[in-house]
Amino acid sequence: MLVDSHCHLDFPELARRLPEILERMQQNDVGCAVCIGVNLEDLPGVLALAEAHANLYATVGVHPEYADADEPNEQKLLELAGHPKVIAIGETGLDYHWQKDRPEWQRDRFRCHIRAAILAGKPLVVHMRDAANDTLRILHEEGAQAIGGVMHCFTETWEVARRALDLGFHISFSGIVTFKNALAIKEVAQKAPLDRILVETDAPYLAPAPYRGKANEPAYVRYVAEELARLRRLSPEQVAEATTANFFNLFKHALRPIHP
Repeated sequence: MLVDSHCHLDFPELARRLPEILERMQQNDVGCAVCIGVNLEDLPGVLALAEAHANLYATVGVHPEYADADEPNEQKLLELAGHPKVIAIGETGLDYHWQKDRPEWQRDRFRCHIRAAILAGKPLVVHMRDAANDTLRILHEEGAQAIGGVMHCFTETWEVARRALDLGFHISFSGIVTFKNALAIKEVAQKAPLDRILVETDAPYLAPAPYRGKANEPAYVRYVAEELARLRRLSPEQVAEATTANFFNLFKHALRPIHP
């Protein structure tokens, strides 16, 4: 079984095709998927998906690209994180690619999410783009190693990955690892400890090589796992077993499906 640790099934291009997407998940042995919260305004739709489907989970957070979204505070995040299908706080973090001019509000928001995660006892889902040093510094300053989490859709160097691993975080690989020119990410995929890696799609974005340029979906996480297996000289079954075990070890509020 595989787990898609990060997707956006509430986004319109996926939500309107949800029955067929769930069917393809089953056909490809993708047993669970995590629907990521990116703002508070759209969170009810994310939670509704998780409530309606036993194999879907949710997270609560405000993405750093959402500059004009309702701003959360620790108490609000803590309250929302109490939902039984919410398994993590995020997507949170820093993005200096799209938001270069006003970084301080991003850092304040990020710290708020870290503090809420520690209080809630639920791990973080961290977005990091062109902001590795500040992201890791703030995680360290706020004591995020106490709760851990995942560096989602990792696109940095091995040195950055090593620093994140030293903080107790997992590294998650998306379809980017299947791209021919993603050499730095392939290096991380080879070097990261097998018990600290996850797989994801970030659907509807970043479809893996066989479907590059098209809408992504959770079923395609198998191509990420297959590329990791190739890079690490393991079988796809070994990568599936390891990444699924890692997922449930990290996200302790998620329940492993029981297959007949």
